[in-house]
Amino acid sequence: MAIIAAPRPVEITILSPSIRRPITALAALASGALMISSTADASYAYYVGKNLTENGGVLIGGTGEEVSSHWLEIIPAKDHPEGTTMTVGVTQDAVMPGELIEIPQAAHTFRYMQMAYSDFEGFPAPLTNGGVNEHQVAVRDVWAPSRKELEKMTPAPQRGVQYSDLARIVLERATTAREGVEIIGEMIAAHGFAIYGGNTHLIADPNEGWVVWELAGGQGLWVAERLGPEEVRVLYPGAIGEMPADLENNPDYLASDNFISFAQDQGWHGGGKTFNAARVYGPQEIRDYRDPGIKLMSPAALEKAARKLAPVSETDLMERVRDPRVVDDDAGYGQVISLRADLPDPDLIRVWMAPTGSVAAPFNVWWLGVQDIPMQYAQHRYLTKDSASTFLNPDFQMQEATEFAGLVFKRVLYYACSAPDEILPTMTALLTAFEEETRGDIGWVEKTARIMIENGERQAARDLLTYFASTRALEALDLGNAMIGWLEAYTRLVTGQARPMGEEINTMDPTVNCLADGDPDKPKK
Repeated sequence: MAIIAAPRPVEITILSPSIRRPITALAALASGALMISSTADASYAYYVGKNLTENGGVLIGGTGEEVSSHWLEIIPAKDHPEGTTMTVGVTQDAVMPGELIEIPQAAHTFRYMQMAYSDFEGFPAPLTNGGVNEHQVAVRDVWAPSRKELEKMTPAPQRGVQYSDLARIVLERATTAREGVEIIGEMIAAHGFAIYGGNTHLIADPNEGWVVWELAGGQGLWVAERLGPEEVRVLYPGAIGEMPADLENNPDYLASDNFISFAQDQGWHGGGKTFNAARVYGPQEIRDYRDPGIKLMSPAALEKAARKLAPVSETDLMERVRDPRVVDDDAGYGQVISLRADLPDPDLIRVWMAPTGSVAAPFNVWWLGVQDIPMQYAQHRYLTKDSASTFLNPDFQMQEATEFAGLVFKRVLYYACSAPDEILPTMTALLTAFEEETRGDIGWVEKTARIMIENGERQAARDLLTYFASTRALEALDLGNAMIGWLEAYTRLVTGQARPMGEEINTMDPTVNCLADGDPDKPKK
């Protein structure tokens, strides 16, 4: 059965006149005053179906939007003895307090790559937005708030798997995107769901994608929509709109057994052949999830821009992911992943990863066959939870002594965004030229690695992939430091280096962006 297209509801955009930046209607107070919700910005995701891509595979991308430091990890496959458990859930420190629980671990978990971070809404570290595993199942995590009545129903303390647990479990256990959805449903049914308000996972494999929306309230509510080969989807926030009310035997939707009936019992849905999940279960202040007025470019506009590029290449999606109308200091990293049915070996699964917001950082290439991540891209204390109140563990002293890629490119961001009209075009040209240089070598690297694997020399292939990826990542750092030197001189001599006017160094809004006064349509000088 074909997916029912969502109609266009009434559009809303609320602008803050003082900072000239869109802010979400979710944060509108009953008094009419406006403020940014602390959970309003928490990652976005792209999906491009395989019939719309240059290489015939599914493309996914996006960014994490957490204040925390981010670092790259490759988690090896592992066998677990019978009776092994894993700790999941949230603690009393979470924004919606809870209790940690133990659940059974799988007998075998798959190899996967992820971007980890240390803090979001008080959830226990380490956390993940997701990544990709050896079966080419990729996961991205996106914020997706629930209506206030559901938040109030949430047990206190709450117990169950939380969004990062689910992303990690899918990467450890799923062989297809649909299986990932089923695993999420099974986890919620068996153990409950601990939440900060609501969440969505985008799960994809070489053939299709699924949007999974998990809701607050302690009722085990979730729903999933299939994304086919002709679709482009951008989630910010994550949600599902118009759908059939009769989900039984519908191959394009999966949901908890009570998903429709609970809404009817609460008087939120009066019946009919269709069911608008976002209208029923989402915040009632947000009337249009396709254009919620949060970023300067809406999900609907981002989808339209991406579709115009079909057949979409990895380079095209990188350009979309680093669009300064969407990516600013909120972005913890950037990511683009190709999922291809014709991939000859899982070691050749390719991931492009920017160590911080890609508007000011290059995408580096990594493969799942890479054996080691340079310490410069591993965990450092910069923006890591509790670093300001504890000393360094001596075990980490050499890693901490290395230069941290995340901090290097944060400096690039802050310099560049101080005068974006003058600096951003040149900086973008440098970043994309570096990526193009990397791309020029990928063909022979992957071909050589494939031949090695076919000849039984897998370790040699992994050594090659590790050497190339690590070398390019360190060369990216060299580029970053060269850019800092140029930007230091340029801002000192040409644009000026303005000292702060106030005393508060920390804020949640506004954040640094590379747009003139936050306005993409402001006339250039």
